[in-house]
Amino acid sequence: MDALWLFALLVFGIIALPGMDMAFVLSSTLADGRRGGFAALAGLVAGGMAHVAMGTLGVGLLLQALPAAFNALLVAGALYVGWIGWNLWRAPGALGEVGAGSSRTASQTFFRALATCLLNPKAYVFTVAVFPQFMHPERGSLALQAVLMGAIVTLMQVGVYGGVALGAAGLRRRLVHSADGQVALGRGVALLLIATAAWALWHSWQRA
Repeated sequence: MDALWLFALLVFGIIALPGMDMAFVLSSTLADGRRGGFAALAGLVAGGMAHVAMGTLGVGLLLQALPAAFNALLVAGALYVGWIGWNLWRAPGALGEVGAGSSRTASQTFFRALATCLLNPKAYVFTVAVFPQFMHPERGSLALQAVLMGAIVTLMQVGVYGGVALGAAGLRRRLVHSADGQVALGRGVALLLIATAAWALWHSWQRA
């Protein structure tokens, strides 16, 4: 798993980029304080674990059914990641205005965050595109590799979104009202995605 550092960097960049999940944590914290923010974080972590499990299952089934197609999946995933990076470079995402929202119980916030994560089709496509780039069937159990990558995803979510929940007011002012900061962050993540796509294409060429 010598590329885990690159996977961790990629996941951090994606999670730190202002978007729907971060907006949900912000709005939940503004509405219900840290309790709401942490409930939203728990729901997003649970959704992230589900994405990891489904992505790993998909890779495993593909290797069983069509082993020769794995390298084709690597190439397709790399091109998809590069395409995301290019589009993000051209139009960096913005967080937008975040309202305080209506008050909810912790369980309501948790399940709403979980549903928001699980109903995001882009997350499934991204997981299927990215995970094969960092999974090496020749190095042993895919399940163990998935556990390691899932732990990285969880740690990044807790670090980034937990920080958002702890400092929601200050982060809201900086992220919502600093257009230049959002553009810089978006383009930084875009470069990271493009570099990861190039690395994945090189990796798939070596496998071929």
